[in-house]
Amino acid sequence: MKALTLVAKITAKTGKTEEAKKTLEGLVEPTRAEKGCECYDLHESLEEEGVFLFFETWSTTEDWERHMESEHLKAFFAKKEELIESVEISKWSKI
Repeated sequence: MKALTLVAKITAKTGKTEEAKKTLEGLVEPTRAEKGCECYDLHESLEEEGVFLFFETWSTTEDWERHMESEHLKAFFAKKEELIESVEISKWSKI
């Protein structure tokens, strides 16, 4: 099976940048401890305030799907309406 790479672009709501950043930072360590997580890096845009990017690599699609059902991600999605304007996820395969 091929590894799955994802790029998730997350835009905070106006006035919620710092709170969104702290919430996203809280996802890093528990996610890195998950089975199949090869890379989970959070980046902040230098050009657009409130725009963040996760660069992720998972051993399998199933590992990523399990991640999407994790308790820490469920907690994030519970706060999403309050903090996040948009989430765009694209899937990639290394050549």
